[in-house]
Amino acid sequence: MRYYSIIIPVYNRPDELDELLGSLTRQTYRDFEVLVIEDGSSRTSQDVVQKYLSQLTIRYFVIENRGQGFARNYGFAQARGEYFVVFDSDTLIPPHYLASVDSHLNQNYLDAYGGPDAADKNFSSLQKAISYAMTSVFTTGGIRGKKNNAGGAFQPRSFNLGLSRRVFEDTGGFAKRDMGEDIEFGIRLRGRGYRLGLIPDAYVFHKRRGTFQDFFRQVYSFGRTRFGLHELHPEAGLIKPVHAFPSVFVVFCLLIPFWALVSEVLFGLSAYALLLFMALILVDATAKEQSLKVGFLSVAAAFVQLFGYGLGFIQEGTRWLARKRQRV
Repeated sequence: MRYYSIIIPVYNRPDELDELLGSLTRQTYRDFEVLVIEDGSSRTSQDVVQKYLSQLTIRYFVIENRGQGFARNYGFAQARGEYFVVFDSDTLIPPHYLASVDSHLNQNYLDAYGGPDAADKNFSSLQKAISYAMTSVFTTGGIRGKKNNAGGAFQPRSFNLGLSRRVFEDTGGFAKRDMGEDIEFGIRLRGRGYRLGLIPDAYVFHKRRGTFQDFFRQVYSFGRTRFGLHELHPEAGLIKPVHAFPSVFVVFCLLIPFWALVSEVLFGLSAYALLLFMALILVDATAKEQSLKVGFLSVAAAFVQLFGYGLGFIQEGTRWLARKRQRV
C-alpha cells in the first residue's frame, strides 16, 4: 500500500474546500494525508480545516499568493507521501477514488496520471450545463479526460492529477504559476520519458465556475494560453485544428447578419446550420441529464464556451502572428 499526499491549493474558497474535505472523509482507501495550501487568500479556510482535524490527517499552510502551480509545488515540498495527488478546490471526490488509483498503479504503474471529470447528480442545473459544455463532442470535441487529446499524447489536467515523489524531485514540479501550467508540465514529463496515462475510474465531480460570466473569463484565458504554450514548446504541436474550431465558430456566427445583406441562400443555410447545431446540443444534453432545463442551459453554456475560447484564441493568435512578423 502506498501513502498518498493530497495537495489542495485554495484561494478565497472556504465553502468549496469544506465540501471537498467532506468527500475525502468518505474514501475507502485510508492511507493518505491532506495538505491545504492557502494561497494568499483574504477569506481563509482555517476554520474549515479545523473542522476536519479529527477525521483526516490534515495540515494547513498559509503562503503569500504564488498562483496555483507554485502553490502546488510548495505542497509537494512539504508532503510525506510517496505519491502526490492534486485536486482543485471545486471538486468532489467519489469514495472509490484512491482505491481505484492504487489498484491501477499496482497493475500498471504510471509516473503521473490524470482522471476525467463529471457532473454530480446533486449539482445545480447551471453546473451541469457548464460541465456539459466542457466535455461535449459538440464543443471541445470530447477530448478532455480521454487517452489521447486532439490526436496527440494524453494530457493530465491539474484539477485531477497524480505524480510520484520522484517525478517532483526530478522536475521541480510546475514551471508556470497558472493557466496552462498542467499542459506545460505534461510536455516536460513526456520529454523526460516518464509514463503518463489516464485512469478512467479516477474521476472527480467538477463544479467549475458558478456563473456564465466567470465561465467566460476562464475559457477566454484558456484560448489565450494556447499560443503562450506554443511559444514555450513549439516542438509539441500545441496548435491543432480542434483548437481553432471555436474561433471558426465565432467568425461563422458573426457573418450570419452579413449574409442576410448579401445572399438569402447563404443566410438561410447559415441560420439553418446554427439552429441544427443548437438542436443537437439541446437533445444530447437533455438526454444525458434527463432535464430539459439543463438542455437549454447547455445550449447557452456551449455558446459561452465557444465564444470565450474562440475570442481569446483570436486575440492571442493575432498578437503571436504580429510578433512572428517582427522577428522576420
